[in-house]
This record gives sequence, C-alpha cells and structure tokens, in this order.
Amino acid sequence: MDGTQWIIFILIIQVIHFLGTWKLYVKAGRKAWEAAIPVYNGIVLMKIINRPWWWVLLLFIPIINLLMFPVVWVETIRSFGKNKLLDTWAVLLTLGFYIYYINYAEDVEYIKDRDLKPRTGLGEWVSSIIFAIVAATFVHTYFIQPYVIPTGSLERTLRIGDFLFVSKFHYGARVPMTTLAAPMVHDTLPLLKTRSYIADVDPATYRTSWKNKLQLPYLRLPGFNTVKKNDIVVFSLPSDTLYQFFRAERAVKKPIDKKSNYVKRCVGTPGDSLSVVQGDVYINGEKLILSDRAKPMYEYFIYSQKGVSSRLLLDLGIDEFDRTYVSNNPISGNQQSILQQNGYRIYSSNVIIASSKGIDPAMIRSLRLSLKEITDRKRNANMTDEMVESLRSSGKVDSVIKTMEPKGVYAGAFPQKPNLYPWNNDNFGPIYLPEKGATVEINARTIPLYKKIIRDYEYNDVKVSGQKVFINGEEASSYTFKQDYYWMMGDNRDHSEDSRAWGYVPANHIVGKPVFLWLSFDNFKEGLFNWKPRWDRIFTTVGGSGEPVSYLKYFLMVLGGWFVFDFVRKRRKKKTD
Repeated sequence: MDGTQWIIFILIIQVIHFLGTWKLYVKAGRKAWEAAIPVYNGIVLMKIINRPWWWVLLLFIPIINLLMFPVVWVETIRSFGKNKLLDTWAVLLTLGFYIYYINYAEDVEYIKDRDLKPRTGLGEWVSSIIFAIVAATFVHTYFIQPYVIPTGSLERTLRIGDFLFVSKFHYGARVPMTTLAAPMVHDTLPLLKTRSYIADVDPATYRTSWKNKLQLPYLRLPGFNTVKKNDIVVFSLPSDTLYQFFRAERAVKKPIDKKSNYVKRCVGTPGDSLSVVQGDVYINGEKLILSDRAKPMYEYFIYSQKGVSSRLLLDLGIDEFDRTYVSNNPISGNQQSILQQNGYRIYSSNVIIASSKGIDPAMIRSLRLSLKEITDRKRNANMTDEMVESLRSSGKVDSVIKTMEPKGVYAGAFPQKPNLYPWNNDNFGPIYLPEKGATVEINARTIPLYKKIIRDYEYNDVKVSGQKVFINGEEASSYTFKQDYYWMMGDNRDHSEDSRAWGYVPANHIVGKPVFLWLSFDNFKEGLFNWKPRWDRIFTTVGGSGEPVSYLKYFLMVLGGWFVFDFVRKRRKKKTD
C-alpha cells in the first residue's frame, strides 16, 4: 500500500467504527457525530471506557495495535455491562463486530464509574500479561532488540554464543512494514515452526502479492547516527531464501522486515569505490584501517618438519583446525554411521576427521576403536594476527603462510559473471557502492552489477537483449539510484557469506547497531548443559576502543546494594507501623 491507499484504508476503518458504535456514544452521554471524527473519536472512546487518552496513540503503532484493538473491544463491551466470558469470546472471535450487535440489537446501559480492576485473580493475571507484552513489543520493535550470534562470520570479534542488545534508535527504528504479524518473533513461530506473519512475495516478479496489500511503505524514524565504515551492523539479509534460519528453500521470498537478520561489519558506504586486494579491503584506493577491537581471521598453512602439534595450537588459543585420526582396523559400517551422526567425517575405511576438540574418549571406548592422531607436517588453521604472531614466536613451526585465492581466478563471487568479473573472496573489485541520487552508465557489461538493485530493491522490470538493456520496457543507457547501498563483510574473512557473495545491502534493510553484550557462552551449539560462560565477555560493550571491559561486577554490586537498601527500608517501615 502507498500513502494514499493507507489514508483510504484508515477512513474505511473510521466508517466501520462509526456505524458500529454511534448509538453507544449517545448512551454514554456523547454526541453521535463524535464517533465519526478520526482520532478525536478515539480520544472520546477512551473517556467512555475510562482509559488514558494516550491509548489512542498505541492504536496507530504497527504491531502494537494488533494487541491493543482486542483490549479496546473488550473494554468497550464491559463499559456497557457485558462482562460474561461468552461476551468476551464473542467480541474477540468476531474481530470486534459483536459490538454491532450490542449497538443495534441490545438495550444496554452505560456504566459510568465502572470498576477497572479485574474481578478474578485469573483476570488480573491475564491483564498484567497483556500489558507486559505490549510494553515489551514496543521496546523490542522501536528501541532495543535481543539478538544471539549463531554463526562464526565475525569470530573473534563477536563469537558464536554471544547474546547482544541491538539498538534500533541509533540509526532510527524501521517501522514494521508487515502489519499482520505475531509480536516479538521474527519470521517463524518458535513452537509451531510456521510463518509468523501474513504476507507473500511473488518469486516471479519480486513484488508483494494480493495477500500483502496491508503492507506499509518503508519508513524509518529519525536516528542520531548514520552507518559508518567499521560499524558492526544488524541487517535484513537481501538475498534471503531461508524459510527458517539454517533451512534454505530457494523459492521462499519474504517482505523486507521478515528477512533473516544477519550481523556483519560495514566496510563500505554509499559513494565508495571498494576493492579487496590479497584479502585486505581498500576504499577509494586506500587500505581500510579496522577498529582496534576488530579481530580479522584468515586461513593459514602451517609448516613444520617435525609435525604441527594439535596441543601447540590449542595452547595458543587456536581452535579452528581439523584433527586426523587413523584406526588400526577398518571401521565398520555401524561405527561409521555413529561417528557421522556425531559430526565426524570418515575418509577411506580407517581415517576419521574431527574438529579441534578431537574425538570424545567415551565414544572411542564405546565403539571399541584403537586410534592414533596423525601429526602432519602441513596443517591448515583459521587464525587472527595475534595467533599467527604467537605461533611464529613459539619456535616450534618452520613457517606460517596465509592462503590466498589468486587474482583473476573466479570462485563464486558477486555478481556471479566469471567471464566479465573473475573475482573471488581475496581479490575482488573494484566496485562502486551506489549512493541515493547518483547516476551510473548502464550497458551489457555493467548491468550484472546493478540488475539486482534495479529489479529486486527498486522494483523495476529489467531485460537484456544482446547488448541492449531495457528498464520498464524502454532502452536504458543510465540509471539513477533511489536509495543508498552498503557493503558488509565478516571479520572471519574465509568463513563468511557476505557482500562478496550476494552484493549490496540496501538502506531499507538496515535493522540496528549492536551496543551491549550481556551474556556469552562457549559450546553454544552443543546443548544447553554444555554451555560454559565466558566471564570476561559478559556485560561488555560492542563499540569503543581498547580491550572490552566487563561491567558485571559493578552491576552485581549495584544490585546487591539495592537489595540491602530495600531490606533495610522495609524493616524500618515495619517497625514504624
């Protein structure tokens, strides 16, 4: 829906409200016409049901209004004596139209000084829960959203198992576009594993279908920051095909605000020329200097004539490498099946590949295996600069060499046109990051770079015929962008699916900025009972410079002080009484 359609829709709602309530307004001592004036009728209704005027504002806030409308319906009928459970279910199940029946068919009496306190303990409990959900949804949607790091694309800057608070007011909260959705969940209902919203996007045209006519146009509230280079940013994945997180289905198309949330580092902003040279990012020809808290990781080959010890790597904090074990006897089919179910890989009939944690001794005993770890002279590991320096300084290896994909060798990089752009993760670009209002030349060579923007993000029809490009049926030699575009990359450079794979991130896909890390656990993917707190990361800030400092002890001191103060205060009050 565009702005005009929304105004018409709101006016229709006002007509429905007037027709269903005007007689009730009169019975409450008001004028019939007061039920017809938009916004004003809401203020009058709040007076009738003895609720604060600002409830009207909640009725116009997307998602929040889905919770508030049923509350107002129930409050309205109770103001006219309809307190039975049957009445409550009737107004809820008819989406408020039961009020029409009360308005025209029943001779009800207005209760001016109605007791607003629930009559039962259950009613009070339900009332408290509803308004707690309303408050939490408001904060979650427009201010702060909790988020957990599920993948290692930012290791070790942000780690798997980090629990974050993401600020939506730094860049300005994006008003929900999908108006019919469950509160406080994203694209999937947790237990039912079904879609949490009512909306479809046509995969053929990339446009919203008839089910999505109630979708709001993109609107962002004012913020006090803009996305800058080096910012860690949460955004909606532009190329999302995940029905649920980690469950890919190529046919799935989602509204922008229901796409999967990703977190990466912004390395390029609108108007920049960006390239990756031997793994390093260059902006407008100059190497990008990362934040001192950034811990970029790359794959390295480690060489040692005496063999590269797994214990040496683990002692230096290096834990992203494989370990190879050889069995004295061939591994049976049943043994292989059990090992594979537990995440181990089998090569030939007696070779097992495990992660840096090795193979669980209990499993070795249960399977009656006799294993020996192979200490290869050449090993591969994913490391930060600090890890590499520690390894070289140990004197126990001969050399450490960064792995690189050679320039000019295509390896699946955006825009997936190897004959024109033979790019890879380590040698990429240069590429221009579009800025709102900027115009670029469009031809058969440049259209692969911008086709996704023009078609998917700015909703034009694009066709290429030979050397000619047609936009909305007309031959085009240039294109002017309607919004800004960013370039996002993970600090874990060789293990991150990012802009190098799927291209630009539109401004309307930006969600927020991670600001605070409140919990952090090792072994996050190994089950709740295996989680181990990373105490040095709990209650730390995401931004800033220098090593993060945990504020957990200060928080506990303040919390303990409050409990002592509250205990003393209550004890004194009890003595006074």
